[in-house]
Amino acid sequence: MLKRSFDLFVAAVALLLLAPLLLALAWLVRRRIGTPVLFRQMRPGLYGRPFELLKFRSMREARDERGAPLPDAERLTPFGRFLRASSLDELPELWNVLKGDMSLVGPRPLLMDYLPLYSPEQARRHAVRPGITGWAQVNGRNALSWEEKFRLDVWYVEHRTFRLDLRILLLTLKRVLAREGISAEGEATMARFTGSEP
Repeated sequence: MLKRSFDLFVAAVALLLLAPLLLALAWLVRRRIGTPVLFRQMRPGLYGRPFELLKFRSMREARDERGAPLPDAERLTPFGRFLRASSLDELPELWNVLKGDMSLVGPRPLLMDYLPLYSPEQARRHAVRPGITGWAQVNGRNALSWEEKFRLDVWYVEHRTFRLDLRILLLTLKRVLAREGISAEGEATMARFTGSEP
């Protein structure tokens, strides 16, 4: 109850205080990348139940001759890179926190396609609400391998406390300012998860 109350209070206050910034970012995304301003995608939440994740759009719509989206590196704009590096693209997720889809702290919500690829141990990351930031994010973010990320996610599930959440939030501010672990080596963001080695 303390965690959820804290999430509600911080998300509500942040949305009010950051409203001018959110409006300015929405205008810049519309001007520099186009519409829609928000990126919406179904992601697995608590117990793997799907919810609609909201982020500021950072990639342009660009497809090949077959109609398939071009690789992330070709669609990610300079302004989109800035949004990701500064984590400003994540601010609309405060609405997801307010709705109860997410928490401020928890394992990051990944793609629905990954659900059948998890080992039983890795799937334990869905025993809590996904978060805007998490233990894996403050310990390497996208510079980590998938196995390392999932190990840290499960560690958080087993050891979560309100005090640990506060520590993660403070470390997140430090990591965002340092712009560490934004992308995996050789990737615009992170390579797709295709399952763990047996």
